[in-house]
Amino acid sequence: MTSHFDVIIIGAGAAGMMAAPYAARRGRSVLVLDHADKPGEKIRISGGGRCNFTHLFSTPENFVSQNPHFCKSALSRYTPYDFLDLVERYGIAWEEKAKGQLFCQGKSTQIIDMLVKELTDAGAELRLGTEVLGVSRLGEGFTVTTPTQTLSCDSLVVACGGPSIPKMGATRFGYKLAEQFGLPLVEPVPALVPLTFNDEMKQGLSQLSGVAVEAVVSNDRASFDDPLLLTHRGLSGPAVLQISTYWEPGEDIVVNMAPGTDVLAQLKRDRTARPRLSPESWLAERLPKRLAAHVATTIRQVRLADMPDSQLVNLALQVGQWRIRPNGTEGYRKAEVTRGGVDTAALSSKTMEARDVPGLYFIGEVVDVTGHLGGHNFQWAWASGVACGQVC
Repeated sequence: MTSHFDVIIIGAGAAGMMAAPYAARRGRSVLVLDHADKPGEKIRISGGGRCNFTHLFSTPENFVSQNPHFCKSALSRYTPYDFLDLVERYGIAWEEKAKGQLFCQGKSTQIIDMLVKELTDAGAELRLGTEVLGVSRLGEGFTVTTPTQTLSCDSLVVACGGPSIPKMGATRFGYKLAEQFGLPLVEPVPALVPLTFNDEMKQGLSQLSGVAVEAVVSNDRASFDDPLLLTHRGLSGPAVLQISTYWEPGEDIVVNMAPGTDVLAQLKRDRTARPRLSPESWLAERLPKRLAAHVATTIRQVRLADMPDSQLVNLALQVGQWRIRPNGTEGYRKAEVTRGGVDTAALSSKTMEARDVPGLYFIGEVVDVTGHLGGHNFQWAWASGVACGQVC
């Protein structure tokens, strides 16, 4: 087996498989290694098995990083429409679900098969079930040790993601390599992840597990207008997953379960126009039945007419400004991505190469660039992979 390659890519996920054909088409000998038995496992499970492969309106504003400008170069040079062109060349049927979010009409494995064919047709080699035991510097290149062989390369690309969803084999290996070569890290934390309640809150809201409601969920730094889901452990749903990327332990989030409505003004109008209406019936016109009944248990009055202004204010706050302090998150086991990672200050935004370690590249989720829900993280994988593959 060949032991020297121009480029070795560690990680057969979205970013790694995207970079490989671009490097190979430049005449570079390319090897992609992954410890998993199948490539692209995160691609396979994404979008409910249909892969939300990009977002048509992906912009730098859809990403979180200590340096919000870092992602601009790669994203501007490889756009969602570029990836969509690739999908269409392979005849993969797609559809737009929520505004801008593109999914396969069939299975997500179509995207994986496309990426594998792209890299193999370009002449790159894919080796699965191959654990990387260690990496070291060798002159101006690198050695990569596996259980059966020591490989060498001129350029090493780290595309092995972050620790989110460990049951799929996710590890912190990319961070260890960064630290080994002196690159700083932005502390990694779970992102796009459900938030959890303390025991007292869980007990009080346990009967609402499974209830979903349209909501605006916000904190001091961000706000998202998407569905919210109450679970037996806390809060989930798109709005909560989105705000989790901006949430810090000890902070409150605010939930508005009547977006676009001045709840207090509407209550006052209905107290006059519909005085016999019960608070629970009023709530049931706006909230799911179980949720309406739960909120109504805090109200002693049986008619809107009997509620003083102070009670209307209290009810309006419960519906329009429900303030919650989560006690944590579901952690990496439920996190779709990892926020944080290799500090972008140590990388070139044009090439993804480490500034102080020539030939070493970091792409995809392992880097401190985290996208919003809805295909943005895949777009970062494609764009950063291409930026690297064109030069490594």
